[in-house]
Amino acid sequence: MNKKKKKAFIFSSLAASNHSTKKREEHDFYATEPKATELLLEQEKFNIKILEPACGQGHISEVLASHGYRVISSDLIDRGYGQVRNFFDFSDWDGDIITNPPYREALKFVKHSLNIIKPQRKVAMFLKIQFLESKERRCFFEKCPPKVIYVSSGRLICARNAEFNKYKSSAVCYAWYIWEKGYIGEPIIRWIN
Repeated sequence: MNKKKKKAFIFSSLAASNHSTKKREEHDFYATEPKATELLLEQEKFNIKILEPACGQGHISEVLASHGYRVISSDLIDRGYGQVRNFFDFSDWDGDIITNPPYREALKFVKHSLNIIKPQRKVAMFLKIQFLESKERRCFFEKCPPKVIYVSSGRLICARNAEFNKYKSSAVCYAWYIWEKGYIGEPIIRWIN
C-alpha cells in the first residue's frame, strides 16, 4: 500500500471522513439506528410536539411516535417519509427539535433550531463526538452551550442510505447534544449505552 493510501486508510478507520477513500453520500444521508433514539428517551423528556427536520426514512420519527410524541417529519430530499421541505424555510416552531442533521451542515442546523424555538424548549442533535472540535464551534459553544451531552460508550450505527445490513459495527463515537434555549452554564457530560 502506498503512503497516501495508507494514510487515508488510517484516517478513515478513525472516522475522519475527509480522509476517507469512500465518497460520501451526496446529501449526507446516514440513517440513525433506532436504538440511539430509545437511549435518548431513557434520559430526556421532551415537549409533546417534535419537529424532525432531517427525517430521512423516519428512523428517529418512528421511535418518537411510538413513545406518544406528535412528530412533524420533513426532509430536503424525498425518501418516502415525511414532507419534502427545507428546514431553513421554518421560521418558528412551538415545540422541541430532534434530529440527526447532515454533518456538514450540523452547526447551521443547531443555530437555526435555537433561532426558531421558544425559550426553555429543547434541541437534540445526534452528532459525532468530533462536533466538540473546531474554533468556530468553540465560539458558538461559549455563547450557546449545550445543557447535556450524552456520549454513547457503546458504538451506535449511522448507516449510509439506511443500509443497516452492511454495518456490523461502527468506528465512530456518537453523542446526543441537548440544548435548552436560554440555558447558561457548563455542559453536563453523561454516558449512555
